[in-house]
Amino acid sequence: MDSLILCDIQQGVMTLTFNRPERLNSFNDAMHRELAEHLTRAERDDEIRCLLLTGAGRAFCAGQDLNDRNVDPEAGPPDLGYSVENFYNPLVKRLARLGKPVIAAVNGVAAGAGATLALGCDIVIAARSASFVMAFSKLGLVPDCGGTWFLPRVAGRARALGLALLGEKLSSEQAERWGLIWQTVDDAELVDTTRTLAQHLATQPTYGLGLIKQALLAGEHNSLEQQLELERDYQRMAGRSADYREGVAAFLARRPAQFTGK
Repeated sequence: MDSLILCDIQQGVMTLTFNRPERLNSFNDAMHRELAEHLTRAERDDEIRCLLLTGAGRAFCAGQDLNDRNVDPEAGPPDLGYSVENFYNPLVKRLARLGKPVIAAVNGVAAGAGATLALGCDIVIAARSASFVMAFSKLGLVPDCGGTWFLPRVAGRARALGLALLGEKLSSEQAERWGLIWQTVDDAELVDTTRTLAQHLATQPTYGLGLIKQALLAGEHNSLEQQLELERDYQRMAGRSADYREGVAAFLARRPAQFTGK
């Protein structure tokens, strides 16, 4: 059986490609388990310094495969909270905690949990033909995979409510104008643009980048006083890193820095 997640590791970048193109890369339990295994390697392998997520075929990810959660009229209602608790919530937490940059290369439709998963990545670059759809309301469901947390923070309350309640398709260009994603590029440029960015990030001070991620996430709920104290603590930690020593040495010697990610 073909892998449901294709994994490629080159030049410090782990590229994970959702590989159920016949189902628009929608998640089933087996796909979740494969993804979790790859994330364990990304967490533990110091040679991996950037994670890139994308999809095979014409979709990034269409969210949950409803064939796996079909409502049987002869049985009781399905427990949709099972998938959220055991798969989606751990996935969101792991990507947020990962001390390495996570890029989403959105190559086509990103719907439901596929859309909220993409928006939860650190940097999102989308093909011009790509789109985002908060499809939950069309099924009487609630945005998950971090959707109700990310949406108001990246889009603002008014746009978050409109997107979530109406479930209308949002073009990649509109998503960029609204500040939901970092960049929109022509379809033919998506692979090269995201690969170049990922390879660049893989050469940068990874430990410091991880601290930046954690600081910005903490800033979503900290008071100013708490955040200033956290910045002090993180700056102390960053200042003890090998990458800081190398960065200063390279600056003083007027040469390119050779960061190791530590």
